[in-house]
Amino acid sequence: MVFGEEFSIKTKGFSDIIDITEEVQDIVSKSRVKNGVVNVFAVGSTASITTIEHEPALVEDMKEQLEKFAPHTMHSRHSQTWGDDNGFSHIRATFMGPGLTAPISNSSVVLGTWQQIVVIDHDNRPRSRKIFVQVIGE
Repeated sequence: MVFGEEFSIKTKGFSDIIDITEEVQDIVSKSRVKNGVVNVFAVGSTASITTIEHEPALVEDMKEQLEKFAPHTMHSRHSQTWGDDNGFSHIRATFMGPGLTAPISNSSVVLGTWQQIVVIDHDNRPRSRKIFVQVIGE
């Protein structure tokens, strides 16, 4: 069986990190898949999906490291070409990747105790982000 659903979230940009674990689990539950996999995909080229312990100090640590990796002030040909000054956001998103696949067991996403699924919006402005979730299994 294959089941897919999309949802949207509002973000602040600049590597805003938002916990979407509950939304993903709700879609898995709706799918009625007991065992399989779930793929979570950020629609767009300046956002990423990953896992993290979503607690305030670690969220700030992550943002700090992303700023060191690809500073929002970095020179980029993309920003020069398009004038949108968001070349850094494309670099961050490309290195982190747009999606994540996790196992499903007994109708639940398999995650560690302190592991949440998050979307990271790297763009340089607030956005409405579409997240597509596809569940595959039996």
